[in-house]
Amino acid sequence: MTQTMNPVLLSVLRGRLEQIADEMDATLFRAAFNPIIAEAHDASHGFYAPHTGDTLVQGKSGLPVFVGAMAFAVRAVIDYTKKHGAAQRGDVFIFNDPYEGGTHLNDFKLVQPVFHNDRLFCYMASVAHWHDVGGNVPGNYNPSATESFQEGIRIPVVKLVEAGVFRQDIMDILSANSRLPLSVYGDLNGQRAALSLGDMRMADLIDRYGAPTIQAAFDELRTRAAQQMRAHIAALPDGVYTVEDFLDNDGISDTPLKIRVSIEISGENLTLDFAGTAPACAGPVNISRATTQASIYVALKHIFRDVAANAGVLDPVTIKIPDTSLLNAHAPRPVGGYTETILRVIDVIFVALSKAAPEKSNGCAYGTINALSIAGRKPDGSRWVMFSFFGGGHGGNPVGDGLSHGNAPISMATIPPVEILESRYPVIFNQWGLRTDSGGPGAHRGGLGAIYEMEVLDEAEGFLFGERGKYPPPGVVGGQPGSRNVFQYENRQGQMTTPEMVSKMTGMDLKTGARVRLESPGGGGYGDPMTRDPVAVLNDVKAGFVSLAAARTHYGVAIDDNNEIDRTTTKILRSGAQN
Repeated sequence: MTQTMNPVLLSVLRGRLEQIADEMDATLFRAAFNPIIAEAHDASHGFYAPHTGDTLVQGKSGLPVFVGAMAFAVRAVIDYTKKHGAAQRGDVFIFNDPYEGGTHLNDFKLVQPVFHNDRLFCYMASVAHWHDVGGNVPGNYNPSATESFQEGIRIPVVKLVEAGVFRQDIMDILSANSRLPLSVYGDLNGQRAALSLGDMRMADLIDRYGAPTIQAAFDELRTRAAQQMRAHIAALPDGVYTVEDFLDNDGISDTPLKIRVSIEISGENLTLDFAGTAPACAGPVNISRATTQASIYVALKHIFRDVAANAGVLDPVTIKIPDTSLLNAHAPRPVGGYTETILRVIDVIFVALSKAAPEKSNGCAYGTINALSIAGRKPDGSRWVMFSFFGGGHGGNPVGDGLSHGNAPISMATIPPVEILESRYPVIFNQWGLRTDSGGPGAHRGGLGAIYEMEVLDEAEGFLFGERGKYPPPGVVGGQPGSRNVFQYENRQGQMTTPEMVSKMTGMDLKTGARVRLESPGGGGYGDPMTRDPVAVLNDVKAGFVSLAAARTHYGVAIDDNNEIDRTTTKILRSGAQN
């Protein structure tokens, strides 16, 4: 039975619990060998209910989509213990099965039980993106994969540590299946250290406040999250709001793939129905049901930002996903490019809710992580693999312009710094800057994408897994789309070439000095661009965010030779647009 807590004590405990998860994040970030974890923070930690796996609390530094998916990972461990015996103190479970715990094979989950007085109190979980886990393509973002076996090694739930005893045989299997075994070793032990710290911090918290009080806090936080969500939903106009968007292709066939959602608001209840979404496809843009539900969780948290981040967010939400949909993939359907699909799920939810509550939603973000792998061999014959993701513009919103050169809205990760990439790998960047006119026009402009151009300093092979090469990020409430994604590389003949699949390619043959160029999308605009303050447009032109031509065409703002607003012409342009 839920106990009503003193709100001051509840606030203190919420902060302490979140701080533990944050400290676990920081521990891994400082210990990891892999720059995607250490620099980009592609990892997350949280606490989960002992019998259901429901999310109890998450930190503020890790990836929200991981925390949503990790509930399914913990449930997989709970199912394992029902078949193979109860979890013991000192156990640590490990696996990366994307059909059970969500996301893709690079994301290794470590789950550890927390005991109090020899009784299971909760589970802790750590998830992190490992640099390379085998498969056909270094870095594992293989856009030509047609089954998961081509994406990497798949590990079911097993015990990595059994009653405190580390299993070296599991470590040996993991190391043998990676091109970068030292990175695997460092990242794994960084995750173990984070769990060890979390166990110690939780024990201290229980000793101070008592297990019943901590449990009551978990219950109260979930109850309040569900109550807040119901109140937010009830404030929206009842109705059905349907939106569809498209993925460029699946990397195998150059055919668009529809993502469709109908959102029904009825009183305090919200239903998301994905009927009409494309069926499971041959290429690796399928995602599991766990991943789809995690992306819905993230989208709703973007809209209803004040709601506590736990399982209560989804209590008043009904989710319908067709069994045959690419949003409900089963083994061995390839799922390596899951990031691209969940971003499109988030986009359609943003646009659909903008029809019901324009004051809460925002234009779509750039919609692709542009996973780029470049790999080669060092003089001693050992492998090097540069895997990185890149930023773009976020959507304009009800109170301001979108963030320029931000990271994807699925995470709190950061874009790996140019200095780190150049120091770790044989590449040099000639350009790393904002992309003029890439932000979607709007009363509040979409954020700008970026231009990255690098040279490889040694013979290499390249692989790209991106999106938004054909379908730009939509604006909302009259805002216009951001720019499309553009990728080019220099072939052996010295010509800049665009991939046949536009945003996806394997086997780029890169000679020494070859250039690789990426122009990432901007975010969608918010509101009618013809209502944007002309002074704001002028400032955008002066800053290089918007060109003179775009100021005139998209915003109806004329700027004279003195770099000032030509108010007479502007009035004519805007009145003509309104007519």
